[in-house]
Amino acid sequence: MTDVRSPSSFPEIGERQRDILAAAGYRLTDEQSRRTASYGVAEQVAAGQVLSELGDANSDLLLCGTATLESLRTAAAEPGGDVFLQYGPGQFAGELNLFTGQTRVVSVRAATAGTVWRIDPKAFRRLMGREADLADIFLRAALAKRRLLRQGAAHDLRVIGDPGSRAGLALRTFLNRQGVAHAWLDPAALEDATVMAAAGLAAVDLPAVITGRRTLRNVTTGALSEFLGLSYRRTGRSVNDLVVVGAGPAGLAAAVYGSSEGLATVLLDAVATGGQAATSARIENYLGFPFGLRGADLAARAAVQALKFGTQIASPCAVAELQPGSDLHTIVLADGTAIRSRAVVVATGAEYRSLPLARWDEFTGNGIYYAATDLEAQSVAGMPVAVVGGANSAGQAALQLSRYAAGVTLLVRGPELGAAMSAYLVDRIRAEPRITVRTGSEVARLHGVDRLAAISVRTSGTEQTIDCGGLFCFIGAVPATSWLTGVALDHDGFVRTDQQLDRTALGGRWSTFPGGPLPLETSVPGVFAAGDVRSGSMKRVAAAVGEGSSAVRSVHQARERATAG
Repeated sequence: MTDVRSPSSFPEIGERQRDILAAAGYRLTDEQSRRTASYGVAEQVAAGQVLSELGDANSDLLLCGTATLESLRTAAAEPGGDVFLQYGPGQFAGELNLFTGQTRVVSVRAATAGTVWRIDPKAFRRLMGREADLADIFLRAALAKRRLLRQGAAHDLRVIGDPGSRAGLALRTFLNRQGVAHAWLDPAALEDATVMAAAGLAAVDLPAVITGRRTLRNVTTGALSEFLGLSYRRTGRSVNDLVVVGAGPAGLAAAVYGSSEGLATVLLDAVATGGQAATSARIENYLGFPFGLRGADLAARAAVQALKFGTQIASPCAVAELQPGSDLHTIVLADGTAIRSRAVVVATGAEYRSLPLARWDEFTGNGIYYAATDLEAQSVAGMPVAVVGGANSAGQAALQLSRYAAGVTLLVRGPELGAAMSAYLVDRIRAEPRITVRTGSEVARLHGVDRLAAISVRTSGTEQTIDCGGLFCFIGAVPATSWLTGVALDHDGFVRTDQQLDRTALGGRWSTFPGGPLPLETSVPGVFAAGDVRSGSMKRVAAAVGEGSSAVRSVHQARERATAG
């Protein structure tokens, strides 16, 4: 069994912890080892030989034959090093980067001489497609190792910066939604300031990232994504079968169904996988989860599922333009990269609405938030906060924040709390003593120096200023369709599909398709829309998942239509 050399990293060894360790160090049977080895190339290694280093782009699976291997949180070339896990015959070194394509967050070297089998990414994809039992083993092991890495992340990737600042929150959100193992250091803490000084960092360099091989100054999510290997990389294919733009529930569902059905699929998102659903503290009406689940957990599972079937996921990866074609469509990224595809699914969802108040942009991320996950809630722990909105998302946020904040003021513009909110949420809010509901109210002004400190609330023409360390805004969204070209939209900017399109909207390009658009197809043949971005959508997670998967069926039908034509 795998030898965990750093037990101090995992202080609570309970039953669940033992299960995680067992999955991380799973030993293949002789028969399973033979099947796995058949996809690789035998390699003789010497004791101390470095097989992969921190930050390497390769994502090979290494299966132990007669050699033993050890993975380290530190650079493999360093003497000694911090051994994370050790592998013997029948065990394998390979983390979640096998599926994500991220650069390596651990290094691997040979502990003793012998034989290893190296399975490269192409061979690993074949294995995943053909060997269902092995695929499940490797996926479970990779997820278990990532959990262990997150528990002992202080040596892997360290971020230094103000966790409550706009830049800090953006990085924290990105890293958590991408499932990247990391530790956050606060420059205000003496111990963390010592680490910062040792790295040669000053306040002007923050936020910064320290890794085993490089220090990144004034880091952005885009720069960190590039460093981690999460940005778009060409696959070697000149044409993809399907490009999905937007990685919320609809986009993730389209990617899972597309790649599992053999389509060469690329999934792009401007921020991170999960969309707005990933910011939900608790989803209680999703089928099969009677006790609810965090939106981030749902998104993470779906992303791994898509990766398992071979989807290439790139984020943050902003799309600038759609160039429709007769047979092929071109997606142009913000950096000018062009991706050609036979079909496109638009699942970009919607962007949050803001209030028309002075200094709103200044305080966004510095006291104004559009989500109420644990990350944002921890940023305002012990402070009074306010939530703006009268629908379910606002109610869920108020309940979530009441666990952390000194008090929550729920501001509803309408005269009644239950006008647009589910009854069960209304009952819970009224029963929660830490939530104060103010109907017929709106935010009039914002106050603060470097970050939000107070707000003025207008009720029946009277203003009152209240302390507010966090203002959480849930007043709806507008469709993210500004990048679309040549696609028919409704008067609010949402994408029109199938039966919503008349002959005027379709135009002459449909002359060869007398049957008209397929379900979820837009005014451009071969371009589909699913989820919140689509006109008339239900704006529910379950509905978005259904539309994303249904869009793939239409993609197949469009291919048959093109072949028949």
